[in-house]
Amino acid sequence: MSKTLTVISAGSGSQRAKLLELWNYRELAWSMTLRDIKVRYKQTVLGVAWAVLQPVVTMIIFTVIFGGLAKIPSDGFPYPVFVYSGLLAWNLFATSVSTAGSSMVGAANMISKVYFPRLIVPLASMGVAVIDFLVSFLVLMILMVIYSIVPSVQIFLFPLFLLGLVLTSIGVGT
Repeated sequence: MSKTLTVISAGSGSQRAKLLELWNYRELAWSMTLRDIKVRYKQTVLGVAWAVLQPVVTMIIFTVIFGGLAKIPSDGFPYPVFVYSGLLAWNLFATSVSTAGSSMVGAANMISKVYFPRLIVPLASMGVAVIDFLVSFLVLMILMVIYSIVPSVQIFLFPLFLLGLVLTSIGVGT
């Protein structure tokens, strides 16, 4: 009887091959994202309302302190909209970096026992932050309607901004 030895080593494949591998494991990424979303919202008393309350309360505090007391200018925009739009981007970045970093430690057992692209773990953990961002973005749209703000043509660049923010978060978080 001959024994077969299998050696797994780091490949020198192209970036395109690595992206294709991520695409092939998209169901795993989706399953892990849904798992993280369910865990996050089942463990909170407020559920999805927390995704709205946290930035809204922070916006109110910033508006009172920086807009009312410190009189920091907002370039003619209503201060709540000005602050809230900045908070959305910051909350997405901060939450993504935080969860991406800790997700690798939390999935250490799975990573050491099963093969899949390791980048899936932080990507899946960032899904919760993106969902929170989208829910909070609806609140921004409501604020814009309340203050009669019409987005300019540059709103079509928003997906590029979001992609850049997510990619930067992945880079810093991993």
